[in-house]
Amino acid sequence: MSTSPGDRRLSLWWDTLPDELAGPRRPALDASTTADVAIVGAGYTGLWTAYYLAQADPALRIVVVEKETAGFGASGRNGGWCSALFPASWEKIARTSSREAAVRMQRAMFSTVDEVGRVAAQEGLDVHWAKGGTLGLSRTPVQAQRARTEVGHARAWGFGPEDYAWLSAAEVAERTGARGAMGATFTPHTAAIHPARLVRGLAAACERLGVRIVENTPALALEPGVVRTPHGQVRAERVVRATEGYTPALPGYRRAVAPVYSLMLATEPLPEEVWAEVGLARRETFNDHRHLIIYGQRTADGRLAFGGRGAPYHYGSTIRPEYDREPGVFAELWRVLVDLFPALADHAVTHTWGGALGVPRDWYASVGLDPRTGVGWAGGYVGDGVGTSNLAGRTLADLVLDRRDSDLLSLPWVNHRSPRWEPEPLRFLGVNAGLRVMTSADHAEQRSGRPARRAAVFERFLGH
Repeated sequence: MSTSPGDRRLSLWWDTLPDELAGPRRPALDASTTADVAIVGAGYTGLWTAYYLAQADPALRIVVVEKETAGFGASGRNGGWCSALFPASWEKIARTSSREAAVRMQRAMFSTVDEVGRVAAQEGLDVHWAKGGTLGLSRTPVQAQRARTEVGHARAWGFGPEDYAWLSAAEVAERTGARGAMGATFTPHTAAIHPARLVRGLAAACERLGVRIVENTPALALEPGVVRTPHGQVRAERVVRATEGYTPALPGYRRAVAPVYSLMLATEPLPEEVWAEVGLARRETFNDHRHLIIYGQRTADGRLAFGGRGAPYHYGSTIRPEYDREPGVFAELWRVLVDLFPALADHAVTHTWGGALGVPRDWYASVGLDPRTGVGWAGGYVGDGVGTSNLAGRTLADLVLDRRDSDLLSLPWVNHRSPRWEPEPLRFLGVNAGLRVMTSADHAEQRSGRPARRAAVFERFLGH
C-alpha cells in the first residue's frame, strides 16, 4: 500500500519527510498471531519500548499494533522539542515519594535528552538534532518576576546555573531579537529536532531488529494476554498500552486521560536578513512565561515552527480530524508570533496543523506494569513526550524483562496511578474552564501589571 496523500498533510514534519521515511504504509495484520510482547501504538512510546526490548533480547517476538501508520499521532505532529520537561512539579513528586526521588527523576530526564541523541546517531537517523537549549522569555515585569522565582526555585532544589539560569536582557539579545524581552530563563537540556524523522526512523530501526509493525490495524480491545483487532488477535504474555491521547477510545479507558489539542503553524523558509533579526542561531527552542503555553523552534530548513494551547477540549474525549483545524487559534498564534518577531509579518505561513495530547487527571505522567495481568502502560506526558517517552520505553523494557536491579525501576513515576477524570459533562466543563482561566489570566496581567490570582488557584487543579 502506498503512502496516503493525507499523511503528508498531517504536519510540516510529515510534509518534509524524505520519501524513504514517509512510506509505503505497512500491511495490516493478516491473521491471528502470538508474540512474547504485544504493543498497542506505534508512536514514540511503543517504538522506544520495542527498540530497547529487541536490543536487550533479539529472540523476543514483538508485535506493534497501529491503527493508522507509525507516527500518525503526536509523535509526528509535535513542536520538535526533545526536552527534560516533566509535567508534575518537583513538590508533587516529592509528596508521593521523597525529595531525593524528585531530584533523581529530574536528573533522569536531563540524561534522557542525550540518550535520544545517542540512539539517533547510532542508528544513523538524521533527525536535524540541535541541542541549543530553551529560552523562556520574559516580556513583562510580571513574567520577569515569575521567571526569577523559577530560577530561585531550581536553586532551592539543588540545581545550579548549568541546569537553569537567568539571562539579562543584554544576554537574551545576543541570542534572539524577540521584541520586548526583559530577560529569560535558560536551560541547556533541550534539543530541537524534526519529530517525524525521529519516529519514522525509529520504526525502521525496530524492524531492522526484528520487530513486526502492523499498520491499519485498530485495537478494538486491550486485555490481559490479548489485543483484539478486526483482523484477528495478537496473544502475548505481556501487553503494553502506548496510546497516549488516543487512550479514551479503548474500552475501559474512557476517563484515563483527557485528549487536549495543541495547534501549530510554520512559516515559509525565511531569508537570512530575517534570521539576522530573529536570531536563534543555535536553534534554541523558545517560549515565554505567560500562563497559556506557547512553544517554537527554528527548523533546520530555516522556518519558524510555532504552536500553543487554546483549542477546546471536545465532549466525550472525542478526537476527529476536523479538530486539528481551529482558524481562530491559528490566527491568535500568528498574532503572538509576529508580536514576538515583527520581521515575520510579511512572510507566508505554509503549514497549519494540530493534534491531541494526553493529560492525566493529576498531571503526573506514569509508566508501569501489572505483574498480575501482564498489562503495561506509559503516557500522560501533557505534551512533553518527545524525551519522556524514551525514558518510558527504557523503563517498560526493564519491567517486561523483570530487571529488578534497574535504577530506572526506582524512579517515582513507576507504577504511579493517576485518578480517573470526572465523567461528562464535568470533564468537558472543567478542562475548558481551565483553558479560559489561563487565557484570561494572561489578559489580566497585561492590563494590571500584577500577577493574576486566578492562575495560581487553577495551578492546584493542574497538580502543582
